[in-house]
Amino acid sequence: MKKIGKRTVVLASGTFDLIHYGHVRYLEEAKRIGGDNSRLVVLVTRDRTVEKLKGRKPILPEDQRRAIVEALKPVDEAMLGLYEMDPGAVIEEVRPDIIALGYDQSSELESQIEQAIKKHGWKIDVIRIGRFGREELNSSSEIRRRIVEVRQKP
Repeated sequence: MKKIGKRTVVLASGTFDLIHYGHVRYLEEAKRIGGDNSRLVVLVTRDRTVEKLKGRKPILPEDQRRAIVEALKPVDEAMLGLYEMDPGAVIEEVRPDIIALGYDQSSELESQIEQAIKKHGWKIDVIRIGRFGREELNSSSEIRRRIVEVRQKP
């Protein structure tokens, strides 16, 4: 994938299991920071990577999560992550101008991204996007907890 003319390419990523309003706001903000006529490419974490990182399988399989993300209005393209956890390889493939990190993405991931950028001499801005609102159901973990609570009530 190459930068098209003067179009700014923004790369966002995540698991996107149990899509919720926080995901939508994150992707809207990622697209917005790219400016007018930007292109938002979203990397959806593979099932086995989710299992490795979170110690559990996602509820929805990777192909469905990717399709749902790609159907969201701000997203121009959604792709599945690589099997190796190598941010440099992804950056090499997508060639973003901006990498938008979610508020809950690890500082370890941010460090790996910054190291890859420095190593290759790329000129890429890394921007962390904050959490939206104080709603209790704007995270997948909170949604899971709520489902368990509701199912346990008589």
